[in-house]
Amino acid sequence: MTSSPDSAPAAFSQADLGNALAQCLAYTGDLPWGARPTLFALVPTTVLAAQAPGLIDPDDDSALSPVVQETDSDDLEELLTTVTWPSSVVGCALVSEITLLPPDAEADLDAALEPLLADPVAADEAARQAAQAHPGRQTARLAAGVLRNGKRVALLALRDGDAQSGELQTHPNLAPNLLDALAQTLHG
Repeated sequence: MTSSPDSAPAAFSQADLGNALAQCLAYTGDLPWGARPTLFALVPTTVLAAQAPGLIDPDDDSALSPVVQETDSDDLEELLTTVTWPSSVVGCALVSEITLLPPDAEADLDAALEPLLADPVAADEAARQAAQAHPGRQTARLAAGVLRNGKRVALLALRDGDAQSGELQTHPNLAPNLLDALAQTLHG
């Protein structure tokens, strides 16, 4: 794919990225809970329409189109340290499941982790088990995305029974480490 002047990375806005992430969440909303993380390349819709017109709805006026990437890895860290993108990909996104805990859960996690701090693997596993066992836990899908121009957004869709809530939430400090790791895949 080649980029045209109207698809230069600087031309894409935070809103364009947010719309692409909403599309990613809509796609993963049809997947069962417990599915592995889903990685997406973000490609200018005009470029994709020129290269593969059958993939784009003629009425699609979105600036960016998410393209699902087939991955073999369940290890998110390994995946994000090995993936690279061609220059035609102006951004990337990842959707993964997370467990949210209420603020008062910190004491429970501290109690589970303290005896294991010398062993990071055991501490991580204890934290996961404590989070899964906490009565106030909530499951959500986190969509994090970055563009080559530095724009970044993270969105949450809470689990509602067996479905994903249509209401999306965000916060400026949501998933900074994941956003940093995604940005490294674009510039690494």
